[in-house]
Amino acid sequence: MSACVKENRNIGNLEDHSIGSAECQSLFCSDSARSGSSGLKRKRPLEEDNNGHMCQLRFIYKKLSWSEAPKNALVQLNELRPGLQYRMVSQTGPVHAPVFSIAVEVNGLTFEGTGPTKKKAKMRAAELALKSFIQFPNAPQAHLAMGNISNPSADFTSDQADFPDTLFKEFESSPCSDGLSFCNSAAESELLSSELLRHGRLLRHTLDLMVQAQQRLGGIVPEPEVPKSPVALLNELRPGLRYACLSERAEGRRLRSFVMAVRVDGRIFEGCGRSKKLAKTQAAQCALQALFNIRTAPEGRTRGDCVFQDFADSIFHLVREKYRSLVGGCSPAHARHKSLAGIVMTRDLDLRHAQVVALSTGTKCINGEYLSDQGQVVNDCHAEVTARRALLRFLYAQLELFLSKRPEDWDESIFVRHKECSYRLRDNVHFHMYVSTSPCGDGRLNSPYEITTDLHSSRHLMRKHRSHLRTKIESGEGTVPVRCRGPVQTWDGVLQGEQLITMSCTDKITRWNVLGLQGALLSHFVEPVYLHSLTVGSLRHTGHLGRVLNQRQERLGPLATTYRRNQPLLSGLSCADYQQAGKASCVSVNWTLGDAQLEVVNTATGRRRDSGTPSRLCKHTLFTRWNRLNRKVRSDLSTRSLMYSEAKMAARPYQTVKQQWFRSLQETGLGTWVKKPPEQEQFLLSI
Repeated sequence: MSACVKENRNIGNLEDHSIGSAECQSLFCSDSARSGSSGLKRKRPLEEDNNGHMCQLRFIYKKLSWSEAPKNALVQLNELRPGLQYRMVSQTGPVHAPVFSIAVEVNGLTFEGTGPTKKKAKMRAAELALKSFIQFPNAPQAHLAMGNISNPSADFTSDQADFPDTLFKEFESSPCSDGLSFCNSAAESELLSSELLRHGRLLRHTLDLMVQAQQRLGGIVPEPEVPKSPVALLNELRPGLRYACLSERAEGRRLRSFVMAVRVDGRIFEGCGRSKKLAKTQAAQCALQALFNIRTAPEGRTRGDCVFQDFADSIFHLVREKYRSLVGGCSPAHARHKSLAGIVMTRDLDLRHAQVVALSTGTKCINGEYLSDQGQVVNDCHAEVTARRALLRFLYAQLELFLSKRPEDWDESIFVRHKECSYRLRDNVHFHMYVSTSPCGDGRLNSPYEITTDLHSSRHLMRKHRSHLRTKIESGEGTVPVRCRGPVQTWDGVLQGEQLITMSCTDKITRWNVLGLQGALLSHFVEPVYLHSLTVGSLRHTGHLGRVLNQRQERLGPLATTYRRNQPLLSGLSCADYQQAGKASCVSVNWTLGDAQLEVVNTATGRRRDSGTPSRLCKHTLFTRWNRLNRKVRSDLSTRSLMYSEAKMAARPYQTVKQQWFRSLQETGLGTWVKKPPEQEQFLLSI
């Protein structure tokens, strides 16, 4: 037999046939082998057995081996496009389980295949290239043939057509071809049927699928296919992947949190969850979406997980629609934003009565030269920070409502009396924050361990990734690690040109998770108010952000009564929020429930853009409101007026927990919290 015939034959598939062993020996023995035995004369089966029927069968088998033997993908592609060059792209994975990637260029398109050996990777690349040659003249019928009932109108001639692997899986035919017979005699039919089952051509398989599609249309309902999990699907695209557990946190017997990571094509993807399986699933989802633009239904998601994803999406829609309704009368420059934040209040997580209570935009901080020693400027105009300050105005309004002389107002307030001169939120009241981009600081950064070579040395990774405190760049965007000689900046230094240091939004959110959103002043009246959930839009990395928030609470120790280590539910959006391109504007807008319109603040000066007067979010304005409320609640107080800094320091439980948290940051090597010059808080209210 010639060399070209041997190349196109798959000898490994010719082991099992429906003929006897003796006949197999006679079929595969050469004539010289038969004549080699001098003392034994065997009768040739050709001369016996039903008038030479075996001779006909042997002839049919030789003809079948020549014409019907399947050609693998490499051979078929070489016949269509001779002289193709295959190139080695990469080799990944451990030494004992390598993963090869080989590419071939056909018709100006590059097709890349992966596999545990170079041969299989090359074969896979050829199969992918062959798919680009397959076109069907009637697209709807072809889709039905493939079993794609859901979208029969799609165009199969598109270059982006996604063909099922069953058409190209070793070019096997299905058992449906049992009924096809091309021979008259029983022996010929049996032999041909055996060969056709093993070496059916692509066209015959397509015809079988067409018949199956017609049967479905005739009333036979196919069993629904179980969708592949993100982990399984990613493993098919990139075999040999391994996941590493970066952190494991357990608080009590029930509350557990895991962070898993996987390296794909040189990039690291993280996922977090209440189990390692859920964390791996989220990591695989991130990789599929980022590298292959594939969105899958998460594996192992309980009904509660699905409900919470819908809840997070609803929070986003509430904030976005409220913002759109408010900016309708604003100029286009004020309507544009690169970061939007909002806080939604719910009762028992019932979205039917959810309310957006605070909203803001902004990405910049004040210039140091405009710092005020009377508390009349807003130092930090990042959206998350101003949204929290807008929430403070809402909390003041609710306390004033509860202290109203009209009993009907008491039931409308979100506060109830807890102790004498102390109040707390009603049990069913929850606050949810939405941020259109990941909070600036370590929560937004790409994880530093991406540059390491050993993904599984978790100790090395945790040394690399320290979740350091970071500060914002004055009058600009981005953050840098804390590099300050002392914990407090000086007034003279800032006025003489030193950059004003403002802690990042990630750092401030971790602070809110310990001390609460209410701040020091409101702590005189109310118990800590915490976020119930945090939803992040674009640029999200919830696994990394969750790890940062958890790691900073590890060495906190026991806290004072009413304070806790809050862990808000973290979620992204099912569809990433659109981020406006271009340079961020130097304005920040804010709104609180009850306001008639937005307030526009110049981020460089920290004052109102239109008049240059103090903002309703500045220290002086909020302190004035606190002072009026304080006199109403505690009528027995002395008439001596307190400075702003004195009023804050008088909230002793709050200050105790704050100092305890600052020490824990230093002990864990995460950095020192840098305070602004104390002169900006040493002011009195004018009588």
